[in-house]
Amino acid sequence: MAFRNSTTRGFKRTATLLGDRIRHVGENRGFAVSRLLTHWAEIAGPDIAAIARPVNVGYARGGFGATLTVLTTGAQAPMLEMQKEKLREKVNAVYGYNAISRVRITQTAPTGFAEGQAQFEPQKPEAPKAPDKQTLTKAAAVASPIQDDELRNALEHLGRNILSKTKH
Repeated sequence: MAFRNSTTRGFKRTATLLGDRIRHVGENRGFAVSRLLTHWAEIAGPDIAAIARPVNVGYARGGFGATLTVLTTGAQAPMLEMQKEKLREKVNAVYGYNAISRVRITQTAPTGFAEGQAQFEPQKPEAPKAPDKQTLTKAAAVASPIQDDELRNALEHLGRNILSKTKH
Protein backbone atom coordinates (compact mmCIF):
# COMPACT_ATOMS: atom_id res chain seq x y z
CA MET A 1 0.00 0.00 0.00
CA ALA A 2 1.58 3.28 -1.12
CA PHE A 3 0.95 6.47 0.77
CA ARG A 4 0.43 9.73 -1.04
CA ASN A 5 2.96 12.45 -0.30
CA SER A 6 0.98 15.51 0.67
CA THR A 7 2.29 19.00 0.14
CA THR A 8 0.07 20.39 2.89
CA ARG A 9 1.68 18.31 5.66
CA GLY A 10 -1.66 17.64 7.34
CA PHE A 11 -2.96 21.21 7.15
CA LYS A 12 -6.10 22.27 5.30
CA ARG A 13 -6.97 25.61 3.81
CA THR A 14 -9.10 27.86 6.00
CA ALA A 15 -11.60 28.31 3.17
CA THR A 16 -12.10 24.54 3.06
CA LEU A 17 -12.70 24.29 6.79
CA LEU A 18 -14.91 27.34 7.20
CA GLY A 19 -16.67 27.46 3.82
CA ASP A 20 -19.70 25.41 4.89
CA ARG A 21 -20.07 27.28 8.18
CA ILE A 22 -19.87 30.69 6.53
CA ARG A 23 -22.38 29.63 3.89
CA HIS A 24 -24.76 28.26 6.56
CA VAL A 25 -24.60 31.43 8.67
CA GLY A 26 -25.02 33.56 5.57
CA GLU A 27 -28.03 31.60 4.41
CA ASN A 28 -29.64 31.96 7.83
CA ARG A 29 -29.34 35.70 7.37
CA GLY A 30 -30.75 35.49 3.84
CA PHE A 31 -27.43 35.74 2.02
CA ALA A 32 -27.76 32.90 -0.48
CA VAL A 33 -24.69 34.27 -2.20
CA SER A 34 -22.10 34.72 0.55
CA ARG A 35 -19.97 36.69 -1.88
CA LEU A 36 -22.17 39.67 -1.04
CA LEU A 37 -20.76 39.59 2.49
CA THR A 38 -17.18 38.65 1.76
CA HIS A 39 -16.64 41.01 -1.18
CA TRP A 40 -18.88 43.91 -0.12
CA ALA A 41 -16.30 46.61 -0.87
CA GLU A 42 -15.80 45.29 -4.41
CA ILE A 43 -19.53 44.93 -5.08
CA ALA A 44 -20.80 48.18 -3.60
CA GLY A 45 -17.76 50.24 -4.45
CA PRO A 46 -15.39 51.99 -2.07
CA ASP A 47 -17.68 55.00 -1.49
CA ILE A 48 -20.71 52.97 -0.40
CA ALA A 49 -18.65 50.34 1.44
CA ALA A 50 -17.09 53.09 3.55
CA ILE A 51 -20.49 54.21 4.85
CA ALA A 52 -22.62 51.05 4.82
CA ARG A 53 -22.61 47.28 5.12
CA PRO A 54 -25.18 44.57 4.33
CA VAL A 55 -27.11 43.21 7.29
CA ASN A 56 -29.89 41.03 5.96
CA VAL A 57 -31.66 39.81 2.85
CA GLY A 58 -35.33 39.14 3.49
CA TYR A 59 -37.51 37.29 1.02
CA ALA A 60 -41.24 37.83 0.57
CA ARG A 61 -43.63 34.91 1.05
CA GLY A 62 -43.65 34.07 -2.63
CA GLY A 63 -39.87 34.02 -2.71
CA PHE A 64 -39.61 36.79 -5.30
CA GLY A 65 -38.47 40.32 -4.73
CA ALA A 66 -36.04 40.19 -1.83
CA THR A 67 -35.23 43.19 0.34
CA LEU A 68 -31.60 43.98 1.12
CA THR A 69 -31.19 45.70 4.48
CA VAL A 70 -28.13 47.92 4.67
CA LEU A 71 -26.72 49.34 7.91
CA THR A 72 -25.36 52.87 7.99
CA THR A 73 -24.90 55.75 10.41
CA GLY A 74 -27.43 58.54 10.81
CA ALA A 75 -25.36 61.16 9.05
CA GLN A 76 -24.73 58.94 6.03
CA ALA A 77 -28.31 57.72 5.55
CA PRO A 78 -29.40 60.56 3.20
CA MET A 79 -26.30 60.05 1.03
CA LEU A 80 -26.97 56.33 0.83
CA GLU A 81 -30.66 56.93 0.11
CA MET A 82 -29.73 58.73 -3.11
CA GLN A 83 -27.59 55.75 -4.22
CA LYS A 84 -30.07 52.95 -3.46
CA GLU A 85 -30.94 52.17 -7.07
CA LYS A 86 -27.29 52.05 -8.12
CA LEU A 87 -26.55 49.74 -5.17
CA ARG A 88 -29.48 47.47 -6.07
CA GLU A 89 -28.17 47.12 -9.63
CA LYS A 90 -24.67 46.24 -8.42
CA VAL A 91 -25.97 43.61 -5.99
CA ASN A 92 -28.25 42.07 -8.62
CA ALA A 93 -25.25 41.79 -10.93
CA VAL A 94 -23.66 39.50 -8.31
CA TYR A 95 -26.79 37.35 -8.08
CA GLY A 96 -27.05 37.19 -11.86
CA TYR A 97 -30.72 38.12 -11.92
CA ASN A 98 -33.09 40.63 -10.28
CA ALA A 99 -33.03 38.96 -6.86
CA ILE A 100 -33.14 42.23 -4.90
CA SER A 101 -36.17 44.37 -5.64
CA ARG A 102 -35.81 46.78 -2.74
CA VAL A 103 -32.98 48.23 -0.64
CA ARG A 104 -33.89 49.23 2.90
CA ILE A 105 -31.59 51.49 4.91
CA THR A 106 -31.42 51.12 8.66
CA GLN A 107 -29.37 52.72 11.38
CA THR A 108 -29.69 49.73 13.71
CA ALA A 109 -29.24 46.04 13.08
CA PRO A 110 -32.41 43.91 12.94
CA THR A 111 -31.17 41.41 15.53
CA GLY A 112 -29.75 43.56 18.32
CA PHE A 113 -28.18 46.81 19.34
CA ALA A 114 -24.65 45.43 19.53
CA GLU A 115 -24.53 44.90 15.77
CA GLY A 116 -25.99 48.33 15.14
CA GLN A 117 -22.98 50.06 16.64
CA ALA A 118 -20.95 49.88 13.47
CA GLN A 119 -17.95 51.91 12.54
CA PHE A 120 -17.30 51.42 8.88
CA GLU A 121 -13.86 52.88 8.44
CA PRO A 122 -11.31 53.76 11.08
CA GLN A 123 -10.91 57.45 11.61
CA LYS A 124 -7.76 58.82 10.11
CA PRO A 125 -5.50 60.72 12.49
CA GLU A 126 -5.20 64.43 11.97
CA ALA A 127 -2.11 65.63 10.21
CA PRO A 128 0.32 67.22 12.65
CA LYS A 129 0.23 70.99 12.62
CA ALA A 130 3.38 72.91 11.92
CA PRO A 131 4.76 74.50 15.09
CA ASP A 132 4.52 78.27 15.35
CA LYS A 133 7.54 80.59 15.15
CA GLN A 134 7.79 81.00 18.93
CA THR A 135 8.05 77.23 19.45
CA LEU A 136 10.72 76.93 16.76
CA THR A 137 12.90 79.67 18.26
CA LYS A 138 12.51 78.33 21.80
CA ALA A 139 13.53 74.79 20.71
CA ALA A 140 16.51 76.18 18.78
CA ALA A 141 17.60 78.26 21.79
CA VAL A 142 17.48 75.25 24.13
CA ALA A 143 19.53 73.07 21.76
CA SER A 144 22.02 75.79 20.68
CA PRO A 145 24.79 75.01 23.26
CA ILE A 146 25.25 71.49 21.83
CA GLN A 147 28.41 71.25 19.67
CA ASP A 148 27.53 68.11 17.62
CA ASP A 149 25.31 69.08 14.67
CA GLU A 150 23.46 65.76 14.49
CA LEU A 151 22.70 65.71 18.20
CA ARG A 152 21.68 69.39 18.20
CA ASN A 153 19.24 68.81 15.30
CA ALA A 154 17.75 65.76 17.01
CA LEU A 155 17.31 67.63 20.30
CA GLU A 156 15.82 70.62 18.50
CA HIS A 157 13.34 68.33 16.75
CA LEU A 158 12.48 66.67 20.07
CA GLY A 159 12.05 70.08 21.71
CA ARG A 160 9.66 71.22 18.94
CA ASN A 161 7.55 68.10 19.43
CA ILE A 162 7.41 68.48 23.20
CA LEU A 163 6.65 72.18 23.14
CA SER A 164 3.91 71.82 20.53
CA LYS A 165 2.25 68.93 22.46
CA THR A 166 2.12 70.83 25.77
CA LYS A 167 0.10 73.67 24.26
CA HIS A 168 -2.96 71.49 23.65
